[in-house]
Amino acid sequence: MEALETLRTWIAQSRRAVFFGGAGVSTESGIPDFRSDSGIYKKKYPYPAETMLSHSFYVHRTAEFFDFYKTVMLYPDAQPNAAHRVLAKMERDGHLAACVTQNIDGLHQKAGSRTVYELHGSVLRNTCERCGERYGLEYVMRAPGVPKCEKCGGTVKPDVVLYEESLDTDTVNGAVRAIRAADLLIVGGTSLAVYPAAGLIDYYRGGRLVLVNLQPTPADSHADLVIHGKIGEVLTAAYGEA
Repeated sequence: MEALETLRTWIAQSRRAVFFGGAGVSTESGIPDFRSDSGIYKKKYPYPAETMLSHSFYVHRTAEFFDFYKTVMLYPDAQPNAAHRVLAKMERDGHLAACVTQNIDGLHQKAGSRTVYELHGSVLRNTCERCGERYGLEYVMRAPGVPKCEKCGGTVKPDVVLYEESLDTDTVNGAVRAIRAADLLIVGGTSLAVYPAAGLIDYYRGGRLVLVNLQPTPADSHADLVIHGKIGEVLTAAYGEA
């Protein structure tokens, strides 16, 4: 396939590639996406998923928020898939400078990636809102109802960016710097429908913008290379198994 050959060549020539990924990167690890026919937003809940994942819902219906969050958003047994492993290998081999992800599952780091900008935070990090004590995923999962701090009794909030909340400034700035400096930008597993995160690809100044997704995206017409397929399969075909 000519497109795969082109991607293979571009990766081999790159020294500052950046990967920008979304929920489709982790579906091959058994974590559902949001907007596909089987995604989280298409299922029936007491309230729309976007409402239950909002800051207002967290504040005013905290117990219901955590019931939904623990049931729907946490996948502690998920393992990195081919996409995560190949990207980690690309970084080790000196081709990839960073991963910028909209995902909150920590699978890039689990696969071995070192430079990862988590735009929407991580379920692995949780902080007491009162005293700042830090907790891991397991603590939140086993806590009955609303997780409370062992030190002060405050609510332990996941380090996840909810609707109505702003992205972390340092994380965004780091991602922007990496994207601006990139000599290749690979966008994979994302519909590019979630802003402001999706708008970060506009900072790319290079001439090799690659989009890999099962479905067309709003940015396809601006890309230098478009491949419709699963990101894990495409990266493995273009770079080899990790």
